[in-house]
Order: sequence, then C-alpha cells, then structure tokens
Amino acid sequence: MTVHRTRLHRTRTHARPAYSTRLVAAAATLRDRLASDRGDVPGWVLITLMTAGIVVALWAVASDQIVQIFENAMAPFLGKNL
Repeated sequence: MTVHRTRLHRTRTHARPAYSTRLVAAAATLRDRLASDRGDVPGWVLITLMTAGIVVALWAVASDQIVQIFENAMAPFLGKNL
C-alpha cells in the first residue's frame, strides 16, 4: 500500500516583479558564458611572440634609423637643436 501526501491548504505565494524572471535568466546566461569562456591563450602567446619577432627583425635591419628618428622626435622636448 502506498501513502501519498497531499496538501489540504493553500500555500502563500509572494508576488514577484515581472522583470525578475528575465533578469535571473539573463544573469544565468551571462554567468554560463563567462564560465565557459576560457580564452584563447595559445593565440595570444602566438601574437605576442610574432610581435616580438617583428620588433627584433626591424631593430636588426634599421637600428641606426630608428635611433635617429627617436632622437629627432625627442630633441624639442630636451632642448636640443637638430
């Protein structure tokens, strides 16, 4: 024999604002998206290494010109004549 429980009285429900369910759903969606987004670490490492390689290659080829451009740009601030 199985005994089932039933409620004989009404439970009191609290009225919620209409936007609360949408807000909760949006917050859950945002939380799930942020939790699942682990980032593209290998991609950023590759971009960083490629940028460093370009800088080293340019510096090796044109170091004298880069130094001259920098000195010309800084001369007005340091009070030097060109």
